Amino acid sequence: MPKSEWFEKLGKGRSMKKLDAYSVSIGVLGAVDTFLTATVILVPVWVTFIAWASFFILGGKSSGLKQSIASNLTGIVIASLTLLAITALGANPFIAAVCVGLGSAAMVQASKVPLLTVIPAIVWGFASTVGTTVATGVPITTVGLANPGLVAAAAMILGGLFGYLSEFWGDAMTTSEVTAVRNQTRA
Repeated sequence: MPKSEWFEKLGKGRSMKKLDAYSVSIGVLGAVDTFLTATVILVPVWVTFIAWASFFILGGKSSGLKQSIASNLTGIVIASLTLLAITALGANPFIAAVCVGLGSAAMVQASKVPLLTVIPAIVWGFASTVGTTVATGVPITTVGLANPGLVAAAAMILGGLFGYLSEFWGDAMTTSEVTAVRNQTRA
């Protein structure tokens, strides 16, 4: 079935403007995300929203999802290594500053990889890992699923998937495809 027919059947002649459709899809899925992260998938909801925004900033669709998750996870790896170095070298302001400076430079260097060209998406992964570490009070040296790097990674992947779903659902309710079909049939 051509995409335009699918959208026509889905919309059954009714459609929404893009911002209205995205308000519905993001609003409903934002509530679902908040409920799930508070009850079933115990990851910081604010990290999922950062990843959700990262997905849209990187253009959405499957390519945006792939680039966003890869960039966010790269930031998480760099942040985890930075936090491990700070812990190993003795946590004091001078050591922390030098390690964070090196981690920041590593994020810029990582952007040389074609999939990781958007530096802010890498930084969001880095910042989410540091934030998760501080917010949970769990050290980066923790072994197991409670490790803040793993928690931040799970949250960012979940947020990217929510972004993808909200875009798909929002697009399914928009006017562009349906309007085009209507205009073709009226001509």
